Amino acid sequence: MTPAKIFLSPPHLSGRERELVLDALDSNWVAPLGPHVDAFERETAFACGRRGGAATSSGTAALHLLLRLVGVGPGTEVLVPTFTFIASANAVAYLGARPCFLDSDPATWTLDPALVAEELERRARTGTLPAAVIAVDIYGQCADYATLLDITSRYDVPLVVDAAESLGATYGGRPAGSAGVAAVVSFNGNKIVTCGGGGMIVSDDEELLARARSLAAQARDPGPAFVHSDIGYNYRLSNVLAALGRAQLESLGERVTARQARRRVYEEAMGGHRGVSFMPRAGYGSPSDWLTVMTLEPGLARCDVARVLEVLEDGDIEARPTWRPMHLQPPYADSPFLSNGTADRLSHIGVCLPSGSAMTQADQQRVLERL
Repeated sequence: MTPAKIFLSPPHLSGRERELVLDALDSNWVAPLGPHVDAFERETAFACGRRGGAATSSGTAALHLLLRLVGVGPGTEVLVPTFTFIASANAVAYLGARPCFLDSDPATWTLDPALVAEELERRARTGTLPAAVIAVDIYGQCADYATLLDITSRYDVPLVVDAAESLGATYGGRPAGSAGVAAVVSFNGNKIVTCGGGGMIVSDDEELLARARSLAAQARDPGPAFVHSDIGYNYRLSNVLAALGRAQLESLGERVTARQARRRVYEEAMGGHRGVSFMPRAGYGSPSDWLTVMTLEPGLARCDVARVLEVLEDGDIEARPTWRPMHLQPPYADSPFLSNGTADRLSHIGVCLPSGSAMTQADQQRVLERL
């Protein structure tokens, strides 16, 4: 028999999903509200060290809402890491604002605090402070929350955390998503916990969360009449998908442990090869290792990223290059960019390896044989 395709980060069903989804169906709560939505918000907020959550149809929708609620709008600017998935920038553009890109810290691959400090100091002198700063947790590793908060608080600029990739990680003993005015998480199909699609704002600000829920439900005013005093969105999460997410969230710790084990096996098997290394681990926390990223140093490694992707694809194994920086994306080619060279370099030397929490030892061995 032909071996099954090995995917990069496929959904991992625990067995509890059927029970909770059937409960949602049996109760006839299939609309974008219901007891599983309420419970999912509470449980995700707890997992992120927050007081509450507002569930949405996607992580991008959550970020869009959150940016609007902190004051991002037409004519404003937002500082965004260039090394991220495009959704982090698109949510800014949806509001008519302009993303201004900053490079990564080479020691963590997350937003470089030194560049943030430099840019905010310059903007304070010229009276052009941004409406917000977005810190993105990359491949499951938290940004340097404390340092970034110290910098942004000097200028009273809100720090928004995009924790779409880091659920289950920690920073200084606290959960990913616990810093900033609020954070967003994603339950996309490739995430550690998935609803197939979905997201959430998590925050300690109950007023902000209530406003987010209202905007996500078309901003309908209380009462029986269909009165809308504001323009909202159709962004709420269904009770059925929330039930699916709740079942997955129950085993978050085990899922993270499994992905961390995947990384250790890759490192032990490949780390001794010339020019081969892996994404650095920041000393301030424990990443979730959502994806294991291997780097190949040009002139030292025996092959490049394109060759690795080709060989893995020939073996029916999915892998991906690292993020293409936002300042190189056509929609944002004219956006400001403060560079230190890190993101450009990482985009050429990194390859994301299969990292699913349900991946078997035999599957990982198959990947290693191709490598």
